[in-house]
Amino acid sequence: MAFLGIDVGTSAVKAVLVGGDGQVHAEAECPLATSRPRPGWSEQAPDAWVEATRTAVGRLRAAAPDALASTRAIGLSGQMHGAVLFGADDRPLRPAILWNDGRAEAEARDLNAAMPDLGRIAGVPAMAGFTAPKLLWLSRHEPEVLAAARHLLLPKDVVRLHLTGEYATDPCDAGGSLMMDEAARAWHLPVAEAVGLDPAALPPILEGPTVSGRLREAAARDLGLPPGLPVAAGAGDAAAGAIGIGAVEDGDAFISIGTSCQLFVTDAAYRPNPAALVHAFAHGLPERWFSMAALLNGASPLAWLAGILGEPDVGDLIRRVGERGLPVSPVTALPYLAGERTPHDDPAARGVLFGLDSGTAATDIAQAVMEALAFTLVDADAALREAGVVAKAPAAVGGGARSRLWIEMAASALDRPITLYGGAAAGPAVGAARLARLAIGEGTVAEVCRKPSVADVVEPDPARRDALAARHPLFRDLYAALRPLFRRA
Repeated sequence: MAFLGIDVGTSAVKAVLVGGDGQVHAEAECPLATSRPRPGWSEQAPDAWVEATRTAVGRLRAAAPDALASTRAIGLSGQMHGAVLFGADDRPLRPAILWNDGRAEAEARDLNAAMPDLGRIAGVPAMAGFTAPKLLWLSRHEPEVLAAARHLLLPKDVVRLHLTGEYATDPCDAGGSLMMDEAARAWHLPVAEAVGLDPAALPPILEGPTVSGRLREAAARDLGLPPGLPVAAGAGDAAAGAIGIGAVEDGDAFISIGTSCQLFVTDAAYRPNPAALVHAFAHGLPERWFSMAALLNGASPLAWLAGILGEPDVGDLIRRVGERGLPVSPVTALPYLAGERTPHDDPAARGVLFGLDSGTAATDIAQAVMEALAFTLVDADAALREAGVVAKAPAAVGGGARSRLWIEMAASALDRPITLYGGAAAGPAVGAARLARLAIGEGTVAEVCRKPSVADVVEPDPARRDALAARHPLFRDLYAALRPLFRRA
């Protein structure tokens, strides 16, 4: 018996098989390309998600044919906030506008002015990366696309449509569109109307552990699976990642370091605090919510840096940083290659290297970029505390969590231990598989959504803690000084 979890990420589609014992039996992925037709824009082709799903599951089939053949249900997860519009022919009308696309800054500002209570209803004020401002941008710049739209989907829901033929979403992804009443876990139609979307285009909202449809014949042939398998509603990647590591009870906290980064705390009730720019959204399980500080730049700035430095192996670059043993880099970096959300709401923010001289080494710059993520986590933690939420003992998940040095920097900057779980890098896809299991009644939330075994607990390093604490004010002041200049650039 196995459960298939599919995560439509930004950099790749990941697929995992989780057995009846709760262990990951096999995993595979297929990379995705992102188009940036203009500065600040970020788009992907919806068809690429479907094709990458075929490829990732095909790789699972090659690696673990018997486990795949025992699949009982499928669950979905994916990047949030993407604007994906389908026409009457069930085909996408244009490329998807992604979460890290900053073109709708003016529209977000206008939406907040027109609907001053939006942050309380939707869990956070409008920002450029959310779906609703992007739709308002389309109404102004591509009105023919919005007029032709018959369905709005979030990225993972495009894969659901291919698998089942059904239009549906879940409360986490629906909330990430800014068009849902978070307390009621139902669409808030005035927002859709304000951005020019026909409310009839909104898909049904189904709780994450609910069967949303069944695998169609054609899709079953694509994946090498039997037709009729149930497909769970699933969850946006933030909530699915939480479910994947068992962060499902009030106060459970984790840091997710992927392309972007999140500091996430599970809530037993809906606790909006729009002023702090903390996201208060519905969890992927019923009667649960979460508070999240969303950082648009996670491990991606280091990957970018490795590319321009001609470093083919990011892990080797990190190893060399560690070997130098410096408690803090002589260089200070701002990591905002994709702008920033919490706590700045600044899509115009960009990356900066400050303090370069003729003796600066590649490892100095790499360490500065790694420290920049730690500093953004401190700022995120401060925003959560302003909202009355405390991430007391966070775990770390995602690709960035594979680097113990990076986690030590984060633990030192936050001045608290960080737990590492075994196999946590595949978190959202594992969470999707767990939702698939719950959807067919195979166990309770407590039985299925257990925390993984602890692989390590990373304590703050006293020397690094003190050095980072002394440097952090410069990091903050550098952003404050440059904020008015980013738009001029």
